[in-house]
Amino acid sequence: MQSIRSTALEPTKAELAGLNRLEKWQRLVPVYGLVILTVLLILLFSALLPDTFPTVLNLKSIIAAKTIIAILSLAAMIPMACGRIDLTIGYGIVLWHILAISLQTMYGFPWPVAVLVVLVLGALTGLLNGLLVEVAKIDSFIATLGTGTVIYALALWHTGGRQMIGVLPDGFYALNSTMLFGLPITGFYVLILAIAMWIVLEYLPIGRYLYAIGANPKAAALNGIPVRRFVMGAFIASGTLSAVAGVLLASKLRIGQASVGLEYLLPALVGAFLGSTTIKPGRVNVWGTMIGVIILAVGIAGIQQFGGSFFVEPLFNGVTLLVAIGIAGYAQRRRGIVKKPVPAASETGSISS
Repeated sequence: MQSIRSTALEPTKAELAGLNRLEKWQRLVPVYGLVILTVLLILLFSALLPDTFPTVLNLKSIIAAKTIIAILSLAAMIPMACGRIDLTIGYGIVLWHILAISLQTMYGFPWPVAVLVVLVLGALTGLLNGLLVEVAKIDSFIATLGTGTVIYALALWHTGGRQMIGVLPDGFYALNSTMLFGLPITGFYVLILAIAMWIVLEYLPIGRYLYAIGANPKAAALNGIPVRRFVMGAFIASGTLSAVAGVLLASKLRIGQASVGLEYLLPALVGAFLGSTTIKPGRVNVWGTMIGVIILAVGIAGIQQFGGSFFVEPLFNGVTLLVAIGIAGYAQRRRGIVKKPVPAASETGSISS
């Protein structure tokens, strides 16, 4: 039933205490390898493209382009924390951005009501996923793939293959187009969301419960944690955030079409998975996910400014994922070496008669 396992590999203070400086660096570099790589990429592209890359305009462009992926990555990491996966985030955003527009243009809903309806539908979809996984006992990968395919079919049926076009209120456009302190407001949405999730996952009991379920659901249940309730809550949160991303996508595109949205699924999952290879390798975490999204954004932006072709983005996503897997594997091997027990003298010495 577990599609994702969660076992933190970050070094503890006790581990580091008995190591010399070189050994500490060897233990810490894999943990923060993705952070270091991100900084090096920024410095490299800034040196090679001094007129275009290290500019406020480029920063605005990156924030505007990657906000949706960042929100979807945070949505994906919530079920991952408890050992599940949610593929409906990529399919759901197709229907949610269409509904956010069609509810206003076709049915005359005020934009705040349309947004609220979409968020409720996203939460209900998450609830359905939770029921399929926890009550029907269907593997989360299969369950959410099936749910997502049905959602995508509903989007195709609702649009009839046509674009949803109409005049929308300025307040709805402002959800995405507003600038705050000279930067797109969507970047501040992501920052606030990341801080809130970080507090919940790292400092509140609910976060510890989710990680405990991800590490060993049977042990978590034996310790009194209501596994079913928390897993279903994780899917509801994921579905709601997917709906938030759909609303922002609708505000950004200003039209709804079923051909838009699925391309966000792989980058979002890659960002969430990359987050499990850094800061706290072996388990998904908020700032690791943010680093994962940033390295994708920086790498793709830099390569495209060099004149990279249309295939650069999926190629970079795949290569970065493979590099991250290698870093995570090295971190796990280093931990095994560091923690290898030293045989006691009584076990190695000869037995005297």
